[in-house]
Amino acid sequence: MLNRKGQSTLEYALIIAVVVGGLLLMQHYVKRGYAGRLKSASDEMGEQYDPTTYTGNFTTTQHSKAKQQVVNRQTETRQLEDQTNIRTGSETVGAWKENEDLFKN
Repeated sequence: MLNRKGQSTLEYALIIAVVVGGLLLMQHYVKRGYAGRLKSASDEMGEQYDPTTYTGNFTTTQHSKAKQQVVNRQTETRQLEDQTNIRTGSETVGAWKENEDLFKN
C-alpha cells in the first residue's frame, strides 16, 4: 500500500515537471505571438507622429475693445466688444518613416 502511494506521488511530480517544462519551452513562442499582435495593432493605427518633421507657419490677429478705469486705486476693466481671434496659416506633419534612420541605435 505504501509503494502505491509513493508511486502515485512520483507520477504527479513527473506530470507537473513535464507541464512546467512545456510552458518554459513555449515561453519564446508566446512572446513572439504577443509582439506580433502588438506590431499589427500599431501598424493599423497608421503612420506615427514625428515631432522633428513638424513645420507650421501661422499669423494670429486679435481684436478687442475694452475700457479701463482707475477708481480709488483699483483698476476696473469693462469689455466693450467681444474679442475676436483670427488664425491663418498652414502646418505640415511628417511621418516617422521619413526620419527613421535618425533614431536608430
